[in-house]
Amino acid sequence: MSRAEAVRGASPLWTLGLLRSELITTFRRRRTLALLGVLAAVPVLVGVAVRIETGDGTSAGGGGGPAFLSQITNNGLFLVFTALAATLPFFLPMAVGVVAGDAVAGEANAGTLRYLLVAPAGRSRLLLTKYAAVMAFCLVATLVVAVSALVTGALLFPLGDLTTISGTRISFSEGLARALLIALVVAVSLIGVAALGLFVSTLTDSGIAAMATTVGLLITVQILDQIPQLHALHPYLFSHHWLSFADLMREPVYWDDLTKNLGLQALYAAVFGSAAWARFTAKDITA
Repeated sequence: MSRAEAVRGASPLWTLGLLRSELITTFRRRRTLALLGVLAAVPVLVGVAVRIETGDGTSAGGGGGPAFLSQITNNGLFLVFTALAATLPFFLPMAVGVVAGDAVAGEANAGTLRYLLVAPAGRSRLLLTKYAAVMAFCLVATLVVAVSALVTGALLFPLGDLTTISGTRISFSEGLARALLIALVVAVSLIGVAALGLFVSTLTDSGIAAMATTVGLLITVQILDQIPQLHALHPYLFSHHWLSFADLMREPVYWDDLTKNLGLQALYAAVFGSAAWARFTAKDITA
């Protein structure tokens, strides 16, 4: 490697260029656009279903269904919370698992991984760029759900001041701010799945196998979290505190489960991110 190439490889601007290229590649894929389209459609389907169900004046949900479902007819902003609660257990993490699982394995399967490593990026920097792109997808996917729900809720239901879970009234602007904060918390809740998917992606050269394994692990964890006999294990599962974002709609806000969730996601990101780095930096790249 020449000195000029080494300097270019160490340049922060070159690293930003690599990240920009990775983001463009990720979000231009038809698979990524299809996943975002499905996520955007979920709030629309929920909103239309609630609108049809309550057309005769009855209350939505009847006390069941996702959190906040019965409040949608009173305030369309609650569709944001309901859509996030409905998509977080499966749709959002599945989409993240697909993108993360394909991050490295997809490049190897397409035969482009070797060419990426020819550039003076270094394996560590390339892997970090891949993870940053997956985290960007976490944020974009969550915001797609939230914005779709907000637009649908505004079109189908009234907007205005809303009542928190604690029974207090807050203004629409404060409710909108809390909705944005909830969306950010949901996005951060997915970084553990992103790190797990990235680690799986370094174990194989098949993108399909990596995606299927990541989604399979996600489903397995969800099943384990529903078995009462495994209650001692539940607090350590990355999905256990996902719905704690509902505590942001309390007055005052309950922070205990929220901090446990964020801490657990950071732990999973650290463990599986380190495992992915250890595997990728020692991996024999043949494709």
